[in-house]
Amino acid sequence: MVNYWNRFCQWVVHTRLYIIAMAKWLTLAVVVGGFCGLIGTAFHMGIHEAEVLRTAHPWLLFCLPLAGLAIVGLYQLLRTEGLGTNDVIEAVHHGKPLTILLLPAIFVGTMLTHLCGGSAGREGAALQMGGTVGWNVGRLFHLDDRDLRTATLCGMAAFFSALFGTPLTASIFAIVVISIGVLYHAAFIPCLTASLVAFWISVKLGVAPTRFTVAAPALAAIPLAQVAVLAVGCALVALLFCRILHGTEHLLKQRVPNQWLRVVLGGVAVIGLTLLCGTRDYNGAGMNIITAALEQGTVRPEAFLLKMIFTAVTLAAGFKGGEVVPSFFVGATFGCAVGPLLGLPAGFSAAVGLVSVFCGVTNCPLASIFLSLELFGDGGLLYFAAACGISYVLSGYDGLYSSQTILYSKLKAQYINVRTTHHHAGQQH
Repeated sequence: MVNYWNRFCQWVVHTRLYIIAMAKWLTLAVVVGGFCGLIGTAFHMGIHEAEVLRTAHPWLLFCLPLAGLAIVGLYQLLRTEGLGTNDVIEAVHHGKPLTILLLPAIFVGTMLTHLCGGSAGREGAALQMGGTVGWNVGRLFHLDDRDLRTATLCGMAAFFSALFGTPLTASIFAIVVISIGVLYHAAFIPCLTASLVAFWISVKLGVAPTRFTVAAPALAAIPLAQVAVLAVGCALVALLFCRILHGTEHLLKQRVPNQWLRVVLGGVAVIGLTLLCGTRDYNGAGMNIITAALEQGTVRPEAFLLKMIFTAVTLAAGFKGGEVVPSFFVGATFGCAVGPLLGLPAGFSAAVGLVSVFCGVTNCPLASIFLSLELFGDGGLLYFAAACGISYVLSGYDGLYSSQTILYSKLKAQYINVRTTHHHAGQQH
């Protein structure tokens, strides 16, 4: 009888610990999701208005160098120079603190970049702002070092969800992007809760979730083979995109070490490229071009390459924003241009390209598959899954984020634990 009583007491103690932990994380997730939902909605609306203003007043493009100087000055004023998405990843890896001042810096910096025609996205900024919110809310909750890392992931997921309307993708992406090969299961419920709260708030405040209507062919061997070939091309495009981004950043910092001069020259370069191309398609995020590729099947064949160049120059010069939406642009336009040559419908191949290139540049196949579900529905799930798997393996060990680690080889069951851009397949460990 004593043994049964002791076991019951132990069960009560353990159950109480689980209940307290769940209550703690649900409370924190709701708070983080609430903040990220409100700030994310304001950010989304601000970016939209900046795009509208730039379209209505084309002369704003010529203010891009001045916007760059304002961004550099703002970051120096707030003492956030050099901080970016890699620092948010480091906060999860090593418990690195995140100053709350990064929030207004990246918010205003990204707004100015979009207002004046820099080529950048918004989800990279979302990861920075969301991670900053999560980390600082965790401090208010007096969380320890390990729990602060989970709180950071909650913020990343919530802000991504508020902007893009994909709560499941946002949750999975946040908990897998840090260390490829490890899924932080303990963070799933907090991240999903925060994502759902942020998503609900953004929808209630008028932000429509991003969704596309794409018809996938019936599952058959021939279209599956065609998708596989397209995925190989997407992997190479993802690799090229990462190399151009990192190479341009390294080159500009080496040749023009003064950040004030670098941002002015970068702004002038974007203006020159825009005039040379004779179109404003590559300024801003380019969601209208992505939509045209997916729903109308229309695209310029060179669009994917030009977007890489515009984005690389913009971000390397010191302008602010993200790389995720540009990767969507690159993938969708590449798929739309190449897919019909393989016999695939243009809109469907654009969708495959979008998801595959995103997978290649982030090294996150699982999150990419969920992205296809939330953006396009489950009609072509197996096609998207196959494309993501191929793109993940063949895109190598490069990635958008140099602080990201890949724990296991893509070629065999071998633990390697390397940073992206610092490993080659033939290297022995």
